[in-house]
Amino acid sequence: MTRSQEQKPANKPTKSTARSNGNGAGTKSRRVYLVDGSRTPFLKAQGRPGPFSPVDLAVQCGRPLLMRQPMEPDAFDQVILGCVNVIPTEMNPARIAALRLGMGEAMPAFTVQINCGSGMQSIDTAYKYIRDGDSDLILAGGTEALSHAPMVMQRDAVEWLAGLSAASSPQDYARHLAQLSPSDFKPEISLVKGLTDPIVGLSMGQTAEVLAQQFKISRQAADEYAVSSHHRLARAQEEGWLDDEIEPAVSPEGKLFKSDDGVRPDTSTDSLSKLKPAFEPPFGQVTPGNSSQVTDGASWMILASEEAVKKHGLTPKAVILDSEWSALDPKIMGLGPVLSSSAILQRHKAGLNDIDLWEINEAFAAQVLACLEAWQDPEFCKVALGLDQPMGKLDPERLNIDGGAVAIGHPVGTSGNRIVLHLMNALDRKGLKRGIASECIGGGQSGAMLIETV
Repeated sequence: MTRSQEQKPANKPTKSTARSNGNGAGTKSRRVYLVDGSRTPFLKAQGRPGPFSPVDLAVQCGRPLLMRQPMEPDAFDQVILGCVNVIPTEMNPARIAALRLGMGEAMPAFTVQINCGSGMQSIDTAYKYIRDGDSDLILAGGTEALSHAPMVMQRDAVEWLAGLSAASSPQDYARHLAQLSPSDFKPEISLVKGLTDPIVGLSMGQTAEVLAQQFKISRQAADEYAVSSHHRLARAQEEGWLDDEIEPAVSPEGKLFKSDDGVRPDTSTDSLSKLKPAFEPPFGQVTPGNSSQVTDGASWMILASEEAVKKHGLTPKAVILDSEWSALDPKIMGLGPVLSSSAILQRHKAGLNDIDLWEINEAFAAQVLACLEAWQDPEFCKVALGLDQPMGKLDPERLNIDGGAVAIGHPVGTSGNRIVLHLMNALDRKGLKRGIASECIGGGQSGAMLIETV
């Protein structure tokens, strides 16, 4: 049996299951500029609530970003913020963040949620408002405090409490008390439930295992990729390449957080090989060492029209050229970047290596490697992308050059914003022109954005 015969099946997206809704490159519209941006350090969850709520994080990096702009905070037309795990005391975190940032009571602000794409969705929504002439200046971001994901009660405990509250007499109350089962009150972690797809019944890690098996991604290859991510981030920190991107955060207790704390500069394939599979023991490929980390963090970007750039004397770094959102079978959600990015490439008649730099969010090392393999697979490119020839091999030196979520962490609502911010800064630093940022999205979706330096 050939490799292409082995990979035919139901796990492959087809033209009917891989639909997109890109805006197209030919639309007559206004240019939309990326002016500036900042983020917090990404802080690894330590088994308890971290020092910052989602809005706290957004304010920590938003305040210095706004302070260095020539216009007043209330000069913006609106605020858009991605957030997935919204906590009860911060409903519509975009509005709360805007008020705490001093942007004025008249500032419209709303929160968007598309799982891992939320931070990019905020940028794309802002992009289209400005492109279509409805706004001129927007603050778009993403924030997530996964360490604050709530603990939830089991259904049996909820039913017991409901029955207790409905007791109509002391006797009913006593009988209901006698039915108490302490084991029913063991809490469940909502984050674990949220990372399991309700349609296909697979956790996000299990979907990465599907791709590892489908594209024959070895455990060693995944571990080697993870090591590279840590080493690239460590080098970026040492060289100061992230200094202009990250705003230090200070906790209410006065503790200073200056840099991403999940990086392990001394990690090696030997140390990672000792870790046990997390989702498909004992033979799975995906481990805590080659997966993204559970993390807290926020990121913002300022988008402006040409009119706003001139009015406020802004110096933009990049322009958004195109964006794309795609969908596919949730079992193989990790292949999403192939669909959304390829659609952009085809519209612009470009190949993989015509793009100077790529940021593909590292949900799992095996997932990123599967995307690279899919671009080289003739059958996949024919069935899923409608191409007569495979897209080819992406030069690894163009991809995630300063590390990715395996080392940095993946605060779900933030990552899509961070990768666009970092792509803009990396292109500027290296004097390069075009870049694509993309992420897979739990539930079987993906987003991609093409930017070009000014």
